[in-house]
Amino acid sequence: MWKTRITALIILLLGIGLGIFVYKSEIRHRNLAPNATATGLAKYPFKLGLDLSGGTHLVYKADVSQIDSTKLKDSMDALRDVIERRVNVFGVSEPIVQVQNGGFSNAGEERLIVDLPGVTDVAKAIEMIGQTPTLDFRTENPDYGKTQDATVGKDGKVNLDVAPQFIMTDLTGRYLDKATLEFNQTTGEPTVSLQFNAEGSLLFEKITKENVGKKVAIFLDGQPISVPTVNEAISGGKAQISGNFTPTEAKLLVGRLNSGALPVPISLISTQTIGPSLGAQATTAGVKAALIGFLAIALFLIIWYRLPGMIAVIALSIYAVIMLSIFKLVPVTLTAAGIAGFIISIGIAVDANVLIFERIKEELRKGEDNIPDSIHHGFKRAWLSVRDSNISSIITAIILFWFGTSLIKGFALVFLIGVLVSMISAISITRIFLYTLNIKKKNKLTSFLFGSGFSSAKTITPANVGVQK
Repeated sequence: MWKTRITALIILLLGIGLGIFVYKSEIRHRNLAPNATATGLAKYPFKLGLDLSGGTHLVYKADVSQIDSTKLKDSMDALRDVIERRVNVFGVSEPIVQVQNGGFSNAGEERLIVDLPGVTDVAKAIEMIGQTPTLDFRTENPDYGKTQDATVGKDGKVNLDVAPQFIMTDLTGRYLDKATLEFNQTTGEPTVSLQFNAEGSLLFEKITKENVGKKVAIFLDGQPISVPTVNEAISGGKAQISGNFTPTEAKLLVGRLNSGALPVPISLISTQTIGPSLGAQATTAGVKAALIGFLAIALFLIIWYRLPGMIAVIALSIYAVIMLSIFKLVPVTLTAAGIAGFIISIGIAVDANVLIFERIKEELRKGEDNIPDSIHHGFKRAWLSVRDSNISSIITAIILFWFGTSLIKGFALVFLIGVLVSMISAISITRIFLYTLNIKKKNKLTSFLFGSGFSSAKTITPANVGVQK
């Protein structure tokens, strides 16, 4: 029994700790000064979707009719990468850029969805995204002073403080025919090869000849993505970038180089602006609905199921703080649909508790005097129904997430997480807390406490079968 009580105490303390984490992290984030860097608990705010925070929703049509089907995914990923960089330059803290694949009436068409939370200047956002990305090559700035070593990270990016070390040349992305991923035949190391057109080949040969032993930086959208050192003058218009790349990192760099111009033509087909006030209203309404729903369920459980209902409310409270912590730590982008999924998952958790409590009451009414045994048998009998019900909900959530749009996916993801966590709270947490009570024998008080509605958990005998059905 002492092990059960220690486990229950740990669960209770964990729930309290997570509740404090959720509360303090949100308060500290809201008190964060504008443009200040979030540290500590302030780094874990709720990530709100466009419908809750306000902003701009853009839908682009990508014409992929001329793209080989085998290169379609890579082309769309490169397009998304370009747009993501432009959005980040635009200053959006949590942009959402995603590819919406196929399934449209027009063949050879893909769509790109761009959500810009907090950005309400649609014209400026469209102008920024619609511009052709710029790719250029730069040489070391002789007036910079002592040259510092520039390093390329694992993601192919270079620290921004190296930018003043370089000055622009005439060689830009418009002279680059293509970038390809190759592997060193001796070492197997992945490398990135660049192929320039005729005019670009002459410019590149001139630049490399004048900068032997020096660095020539490759900039995309004004950001350095690679800073190789020139070993010798290069003619023929073909250059090679080597380094400690993994195949994945080298492929990413190739995509970025090839996206010096957009890999596929795009056109804007839909815009939508959600004002901050509407987003705030939606957030307030969603939180209010969740609180009212939780309180109504808690009141019902306590009145109708008495002691087990009180235990279920505690378990549900722990379930709620676990879910909110997951939303912060993963993080999960919360939308109005996602909040609805969270509320529905609370109902599913309650449904599991109702099944369990009714089975426990049935065990007690059959004449079982040992309450721990009744709890054990009640959970065992209810488990099959709870399992099947939750599995069907999980399958539904997976199908919605797999085939749904961004709005449906938000609902499905929160709903799926909620169902999984609710199984833990209903099957494990509630049972541990009930065992912790250590009520051994059934009497009038325990019959009332473990009853439901207007009835007690009395034993059914031939004399009262006709009364209690």
